[in-house]
Amino acid sequence: MLLLRCPLLLLLLPLGSRPQKLPTRDEELFQMQIRDKAFFHDTSVIPDGAEISSYLFRDTPKRYFFVVEEDNTPLAVTVTPCDAPLEWKLSVQELPEEASGEGSGEPEPLEQQKQQITNEEGAELFSYKGNDVEYFVSSSSPSGLYQLELLSTEKDTHFKVYATTTPESDQPYPELPYDPRIDVTSLGRTTVTLAWKPSPTASLLRQPIQYCIVISKEHNFKSLCAVEAKLSSDDAFMMAPKPGLDFSPFDFAHFGFPSDGNAGKERGFLKSSSKFGRQTASKPRADLHKVCIGNKNIFTVSDLKPDTQYYFDMFAVNTDTNMSTAYVGTFARTKEEAKQKTVELKDGKVTDVFIKRKGAKFLRFAPVSSHQKVTFSVHSCLDAVQIQVRRDGKLLLSQNVEGVRQFQLRGKAKAKYLIRLKGSKKGASMLKILATTRPNKQSFPSLPEDTRIKAFDKLRTCSSVTVAWLGTQERNKFCIYKREVDDSYNEEQKKREQNQCLGPDARKKSEKVLCKYFHSQNIQKAVTTETIRGLQPGKSYLLDVYVIGHGGQSVKYQSKLVKTRKFC
Repeated sequence: MLLLRCPLLLLLLPLGSRPQKLPTRDEELFQMQIRDKAFFHDTSVIPDGAEISSYLFRDTPKRYFFVVEEDNTPLAVTVTPCDAPLEWKLSVQELPEEASGEGSGEPEPLEQQKQQITNEEGAELFSYKGNDVEYFVSSSSPSGLYQLELLSTEKDTHFKVYATTTPESDQPYPELPYDPRIDVTSLGRTTVTLAWKPSPTASLLRQPIQYCIVISKEHNFKSLCAVEAKLSSDDAFMMAPKPGLDFSPFDFAHFGFPSDGNAGKERGFLKSSSKFGRQTASKPRADLHKVCIGNKNIFTVSDLKPDTQYYFDMFAVNTDTNMSTAYVGTFARTKEEAKQKTVELKDGKVTDVFIKRKGAKFLRFAPVSSHQKVTFSVHSCLDAVQIQVRRDGKLLLSQNVEGVRQFQLRGKAKAKYLIRLKGSKKGASMLKILATTRPNKQSFPSLPEDTRIKAFDKLRTCSSVTVAWLGTQERNKFCIYKREVDDSYNEEQKKREQNQCLGPDARKKSEKVLCKYFHSQNIQKAVTTETIRGLQPGKSYLLDVYVIGHGGQSVKYQSKLVKTRKFC
């Protein structure tokens, strides 16, 4: 087998769109040799000018090798830990005489050269321990057989390695600006605006760069690979390495996982979801988000929680190589939620409350005298609202309320009650609330469980309709109103008008049909009927029944749409 006459024994394919010629590489010879798969069967050869992704088992070292044949060769090696700190060192040993290219004529295979280095100690050039992206850079490296040894003592982990003999011309990682910090330019309760200086790789070299923002509640990240490891669906083991275009013509089975069999179109990583025969999918994490925003250098992060600390990282990603560089991360705490004014409730007095969509209101009730019981009456005008009542910090009640509800709680001397009302997700909420320590004080009229109005179709004529509704055992005043509507009037329009808190005083006098008092001690017989006359043939009418309590507060039954007969 021939030994490549280039500074570093490497695997390299030219870029598809921008061919790269290394200064000392015989490209014709190199392209001929890469067709021999056996030449590349070794699993630990580092390729030139391509970032590889691999893995480590805990406490099991892994070694990579490459040959530099000529003295004074530039060399750069970059190691990127992903989800665990690494210990790594780079050492070099003199090449055997047979590998110098001046002796026997047949070059010695790399496998034999590796066996020699495992039996002899090489000179250590560099070592590092930690989770930072770390570099070894030399403008003049000696010839020899180089070994990169990596170890993870914490857990099984993923990592990336990049090596090149032409660091000046390659520049695969986006360059950082002179000030690589992320600035927080605006801070709100749910938003943070970030700004940063553009990468010179984009602004000067005109290479395709996009920026990816990472938002975390836990800590900052030192590499995009660490973010991807955290976002992966299974922390117990990492995803299989994703080889780049430089490897795509070869069989990746020797890496320990199946090949996807597809060659990439651009230099970078091939998409792969194989994980030792198992399919994996990223699960969204509530505490970590990544968003790529193109080449903008200002961005507003929204939908954050108030009074919460967030960590922000920015990565410049070369979209041709898929390699990234981290800006200096920052953190910020969103502003506190604006403190809501607490409305004081007076004993026995009805209070109107308006709540924005998804909003909340706080009310306080502090009885001036000792009491055995306290009663809260709530009338929800539109959709259901949630009520929570705390006495001196202790939760006593948490309920959803539709229509009229009454809650009676045990009292306590000098107690103070805090009421939290939470609105609907559908839209704004309106309600009336009354708090009292007097058990006989009832402002809202009692209602039956069923507040529908029933129309009798067989009793319908060209000028009248007959309806019925349920009452209660309490004697209350009932008023019925009618309003002519168009034939196009539908249930959706009726639903929008279902504000039960609007009383008869909001209606026109011409719409009033009649008022009457009604009750029945026998709840089974608490039913009343009424015939509404003087209607027009073939017309639609909206009917409303209001029940008015002793305190003057009214509650509206569910509206009923009726239509007279057109022909009689």
